[in-house]
Amino acid sequence: MSRLAHLENLARPHHLEVFGAFHLTPEDGLSPDLQTLILLGPSEPGYWPHLTAQPEWQDAAPDPVDRWSRRVIGRLACDVGGKACFPFGGPPHHPFYRWALRSGRAWASPVTLLVHDRAGLLVSYRGAIALRDKIDLPAPPPKPCDTCADQPCRTACPASALAASGYDLDACHGFLDQPQGNDCLSSGCIARRACPLSLAYGRLPIHSGYHMRHFHR
Repeated sequence: MSRLAHLENLARPHHLEVFGAFHLTPEDGLSPDLQTLILLGPSEPGYWPHLTAQPEWQDAAPDPVDRWSRRVIGRLACDVGGKACFPFGGPPHHPFYRWALRSGRAWASPVTLLVHDRAGLLVSYRGAIALRDKIDLPAPPPKPCDTCADQPCRTACPASALAASGYDLDACHGFLDQPQGNDCLSSGCIARRACPLSLAYGRLPIHSGYHMRHFHR
């Protein structure tokens, strides 16, 4: 079994899966003895029910998702002899957006948001594990947007906040403050949900709504 498949097997009971991997260079900002970075994201369907049954969710303390991620991914890193990295906390502040692009499984979408070959525009990363070995990696898949004929993400945003020119953060927050923004606020960004890959991913609206409310807060 490959090292990547072994980590997939260890992550599966936690409803996490490998969302991409790449070989590190000095420009990636990690210790020079680390050779391979493996990105981990929610495995759907089933991630949200699993997460909300965990002790971090039940104890009413702040930041349950991040605390769960630290515990679980930290343990996985120990199990494989690697170092855990997270897209929250810090310093250091790790460049997960750039790492996602380096992974070969995420790209800038037509509306500039990251799009992933499995999670679509609902892609998120709970953490990463850096290994000291330069392991074999599979060839990257093609960019899904290139064969998405309709590209519904381009026209789905009711606030016209997303375009190829960039993301209008003020327009997004302004829309969410209005009654017509309730759908985005409770079930997640309409443009993200419009992506065909997002529709097939199996992420629950309550999960997307949780993160949207934290974003708007």
